[in-house]
Amino acid sequence: MTSPSHGTQSECAVSIVIVNWNTRDILRDCLISISRQTRKPHEVIVVDNASSDGSVDLVRDEFPDVRLIANDTNRGFAAANNQGLEIARGDNLLLLNPDTIILDDAIDTMLDWLDQHPDVGCAGCQVLEDETTIQRTCFADPGPGNLALIEFGLHRLSRRNPLLARAEYGDWDRRSQREVDVVSGMFMLVPRHVFEAVGLLDEAFFVYSEEADWCRRIRDAGWKCVFTPTARILHLEGGGKSTAQIRSRMYVQMQKSKMIYLRKHYGLWGLFRGRMVFVGSSVLRFVMSVANQREEAAARRRLARASLRYHLTSQEPTE
Repeated sequence: MTSPSHGTQSECAVSIVIVNWNTRDILRDCLISISRQTRKPHEVIVVDNASSDGSVDLVRDEFPDVRLIANDTNRGFAAANNQGLEIARGDNLLLLNPDTIILDDAIDTMLDWLDQHPDVGCAGCQVLEDETTIQRTCFADPGPGNLALIEFGLHRLSRRNPLLARAEYGDWDRRSQREVDVVSGMFMLVPRHVFEAVGLLDEAFFVYSEEADWCRRIRDAGWKCVFTPTARILHLEGGGKSTAQIRSRMYVQMQKSKMIYLRKHYGLWGLFRGRMVFVGSSVLRFVMSVANQREEAAARRRLARASLRYHLTSQEPTE
């Protein structure tokens, strides 16, 4: 696809949109890193989803140049990002998580890289969990087949087997550039002309899977989604949580979003197949952990029960 240059000749090379919810201290570190590591003309837009930890006061008091939208309620990740995107003025648009730290002029570097790749509609950079560990960001389209590989743990059986590893690109170490289906949502850089062609994020996704849907629409419109290790950021929550720390409400919300994605892009048959995958994998997890009394096993049973309740009765957990 031919397109105009992504150049950074206007007064604002990039609008950086950050959705925040009760991450005051790490938000401060993120904003400081942007200021210190970004020299190209830019603006930062923080959309706060009704935080109760003083995040709004932090931005107002310590970062007066940041454009702040303070919501009275938690509108969800996609809707809050859209609020920022709608007022953004930059030639490029960057969705950035608040639990990230910009390293080594990463945003400037990615803008230069994007300017040299006019066929790219969404770009992601290398993400570190610590000084030596590269997070396995980006993943394949979350259709029914790839969903089954993940839910039944088949993607872990052999990271050297391209067939089994394809759902999360398990045979790739993230040290090389690669075209991907989905750029992970903690750092998504999109040229303005691509955004204007594709549109806002789908607010049917309260949280989770919105980046998969956006990337799908970008690819369907003829652009590539690409990961490049040209630049690096640090993801403070990159290590993830243990099973015992995962709340049933968010666990089911993740599955709900995946079901919305399947219905939208794979139709009723895809939706049915996805539901059967979640039911089958939940039953398997419950059965395999029933004789184990350790905390992690108890958490697996709790999550499995919540999943089965949702898929069989449409009842969502409240906690």
